[in-house]
Amino acid sequence: MQLAGNARPGDAVGNRSRRSSGRPTLADVASRAGVGTITVSRALRDPERVSSELRERIDAAITALGYVLNPNARALASARADVIGVLIPSLTNNVFAEVLRGIHDGLGDSALQIQFGNTHYSADEEERLLRVFLGQRPSALIVSGIDQLPATRRLLETAGCPVVQIMETGPNPIDMMVGFSHFDGGQQATEHMLQIGCRRIGFLGARMDPRSQRRLAGYRAAFRATGVFDELLVTTTPSPSSVSMGAYLFRQAISKAPGLDGVVCNNDDLALGVLFECNRQGISVPDRICIAGYNDLEMMAVAYPSLTSIRTPRYEVGRQAIAMIRAALAGDRPEQVIVDLGFELKVRESTTRQ
Repeated sequence: MQLAGNARPGDAVGNRSRRSSGRPTLADVASRAGVGTITVSRALRDPERVSSELRERIDAAITALGYVLNPNARALASARADVIGVLIPSLTNNVFAEVLRGIHDGLGDSALQIQFGNTHYSADEEERLLRVFLGQRPSALIVSGIDQLPATRRLLETAGCPVVQIMETGPNPIDMMVGFSHFDGGQQATEHMLQIGCRRIGFLGARMDPRSQRRLAGYRAAFRATGVFDELLVTTTPSPSSVSMGAYLFRQAISKAPGLDGVVCNNDDLALGVLFECNRQGISVPDRICIAGYNDLEMMAVAYPSLTSIRTPRYEVGRQAIAMIRAALAGDRPEQVIVDLGFELKVRESTTRQ
């Protein structure tokens, strides 16, 4: 292995036409910029020898076309490295550790190797690392989520290799997609709270990346049928998630809404922090307040009281992504290019009232 750098589910689309596999060339860039290929080559090798006006035109053409300089341009055009590039937002988050384990196990006896890139939840870093990977002509690419920047999406559309978006589903895959609905997960956790009698249900969220935003949207949707919703129930921060952050956000939440009787957290770290803070303040769980998390990491089942959570199929996502890539590389591209693995609400003591 190598290490590099720092919506709702759609129906299967059957024999969806493959995105364009033509990789933009130096000549394509030259044509779009209205200059010769020698000028483009010079601008890439030695930008100071080209006027700023020409550089701007060439840069605009490169961005529009998704062109990536190939450092091995003298090699055969069909040559590709036996490498699958994998872009994930974190190498330490247990959620993605499980995904990587599934990817590794899915390779089995394959000659393919994995190269990981850590985007640190940065869209700009994702684009930068993708350009690095594409310059190495990988056999396939795996990227997290469905919210790529337009330039990044264009790079993926013209990569000329299988691409799998993971950990989410949506109606418009770049190529293939495997995951589950974060919107539905947030909605189901909240509906469960409503069904057991909670009415003042808070939402706690940290970092608030697009997947967390969709969980929050699902939470809000659960209240539509009740006709009752108070924005004061929502407490979020752009700061990274942690157990201590969960305790901090819960203190904020109950100061804004003292009548809180339930908390839906956008991940398990926050939920555990809420439980610790409830214990510290002598707030009974679940008699006084109910708690639900998201992802269902191991700690949720062994906490006391045990914590309800949305179980996501992280390991299966990794294995399925590799299975789809291996099939595509073998010339047997899957007919079902959007795979929704679903999720499971694991009800435990933190939302079980007598």
